[in-house]
Amino acid sequence: MQEEIENRTVTLIISAVKLTARELKAGMDKYLSEKKSKAMEKARAAPEKPSGKQTVKQLIGQNQGVSNIEITNSNIKGFERIARKYGVDFAVKKDRSVSPPKYFVFFKARDADALTAAFKEYTAYELKRAAKAHNRPSVLAHLQALKAKVQAITPGKSRNQNRGITI
Repeated sequence: MQEEIENRTVTLIISAVKLTARELKAGMDKYLSEKKSKAMEKARAAPEKPSGKQTVKQLIGQNQGVSNIEITNSNIKGFERIARKYGVDFAVKKDRSVSPPKYFVFFKARDADALTAAFKEYTAYELKRAAKAHNRPSVLAHLQALKAKVQAITPGKSRNQNRGITI
């Protein structure tokens, strides 16, 4: 019997002249106790320190000082992508008490320089995106103009649903 435990194969070898239920049970008990001890060893190991996006509680629990910045833009996903790129540990909290809602970005005090660089890149990205959207013509306005042209080409046609059916 083999099982992969943390990139290590565990093999259970039972040596007996005649394999009885008692020997099989003893072998399985030994195997399960080994598996349980490995699980306990992993649980006793130091917990992994979270990185990137996390909860405010996890961020404060690292005891490195926390600062925050207020964001009014609802496109927070774009910021998360850039913050992950810069390796910033942060937490986003939404304040629903005001309309439109505000977002608070909490971050470690030691990440202030990296967060400043991330915000610069994020604001440049948002300005570029807004400029691109501003210069783009409206599809609906273009469609309305095309409809008017089609109506001008065929002004006298109208559909008759009766088509000569009499009752």
